[in-house]
Amino acid sequence: MTNDETERPDSRRSWLVAVAGAIGMVFTFGTPFSYGIFRQPFSETFAVSPVALSTVFSIMLFTFFIGAGAVGVFAARLPARPVILACAAVTAAIAPALFFTGSYLGLCLVFALLGLALGTVYVLLASIVPRWFDERRGAATGLIFVGNGLGLALLPPVWQAVIARLGVRQGFAAVMAATAVAFLLAGIACRRPPWTDGATETSGDVLEWIGRLAGTRTFQLLFVGIALAFSWYQLLAAFAVDLFAARGLTAAGASTAFGLVGGVSIISRIGGGYLADRAGARRAFLASLASAAAGVLLLFAPQFPVLAVGVFLLGIGLGGTATLYIPLLMGIYGADRGTAIVGTFNVAIGTSALAMPPLGTASVAYTNGFALAVALTFVVTIGSFWMIAIGTRRS
Repeated sequence: MTNDETERPDSRRSWLVAVAGAIGMVFTFGTPFSYGIFRQPFSETFAVSPVALSTVFSIMLFTFFIGAGAVGVFAARLPARPVILACAAVTAAIAPALFFTGSYLGLCLVFALLGLALGTVYVLLASIVPRWFDERRGAATGLIFVGNGLGLALLPPVWQAVIARLGVRQGFAAVMAATAVAFLLAGIACRRPPWTDGATETSGDVLEWIGRLAGTRTFQLLFVGIALAFSWYQLLAAFAVDLFAARGLTAAGASTAFGLVGGVSIISRIGGGYLADRAGARRAFLASLASAAAGVLLLFAPQFPVLAVGVFLLGIGLGGTATLYIPLLMGIYGADRGTAIVGTFNVAIGTSALAMPPLGTASVAYTNGFALAVALTFVVTIGSFWMIAIGTRRS
C-alpha cells in the first residue's frame, strides 16, 4: 500500500479515475452499437448491400470484444496508460480514413481497427476503475457505466445527425476526432493503482489459470451465458431503428427511440451498482435479464405506448447486465486478475457478436418483417438467464 494518502482505495484520487473513466466510456460502446444507423447511408455511399455491410460491423464487434479481450489477457501486466494513449492515436489516425477508401475490404480494415481500439479502452477502463475501490466498488463501477450508457443514448442520434448534415465521410471524421480526444484524457488520468504494481505474473501464468478454469462447469455455463447476455442487444441494434420507423417514427425519431434504450439504462447503471453492493451481483444481474426479456416481448405489440414501456424495460435490462457482469465475475474469480477475466469473457461476447448483426439484418430482410428477429432476441435472453442462474447457483 502506498504511503501517499491521496492514493488509497476509495480516495479522491480513486473518484477522479472513475470520472475520467466514465468520460472515456461514453465513446466505447456507443459507436459499435450504432451500426443500425450506419447501414443505409454507408450502403448508399459505398455501394455495398446492407446484408454485406452488416458483416463489416460484425467484424467491428468481433475485434471490439475478441481482439480487445485478447489484449486484456496478454497485456494484463503492461502499463495501462500507454496502451490507452496508443488507442487514442489509432482512433485519430483512422478519422480521415473514409476519404481514402470505400471498398468492402477497406471498410473491413477501418472498422476492425476501430473496434480493437474502442474495445481495448473499454477492457482497460472496466478493469482498472474497480481496482481503485474497496468498499464502494459496485458504486464506482456503476459510475463508469453511466458514461457507457450516455454513449449508447447519445451517439446513435449524434451519428444520425452528423451523417445527415455532413455526410458519411466528414461525419465519421468528426466523431472519431472527438473520440480520440476523450481517450487522450482518459489515458492521462487512468492507470492501475500503485498497490497493484509489481505483479510478477506472466501471460503464460494467466493462460494456465484460464485453462484450468475452462475445465469447470461454472466457467463453461458462464462463458456461454455472458455471451448471450450481450447477444440480445447485438440483435436489437441490427433492427430496432427500422422497427421503430415501421411503427411510424421519422429517421431521427427512430434513432432517438433506440438511443433511449441506452438513456434509460443509466438508471440501472447507477442503481445496479448500489444494489449489487447490498443484495449481491447475482440477483441483480438475473433481475436485469428478466427485465430485458419482458421488454423484448413488448416489441411484438404495434401500439407505440406499449413499445415505450418495452423501451423502458429494455433500458433497465441493458444497464443492469452491462454494469453487473463485471462485479459478478470478480465476485467469483477475484479482482486481482480483473483485466484477464474481463478480457476472457469478452472473447465469449465477441464470438456471438460475429454472428448477431448479419443474423438480425438477414432475418428482417428475408422475412420482410420483424417477428423472427424479435423472437430470436427473446430466445437468447431467456437462454442467458438460464445459464447464468445455473452457473452461479453455488458460487
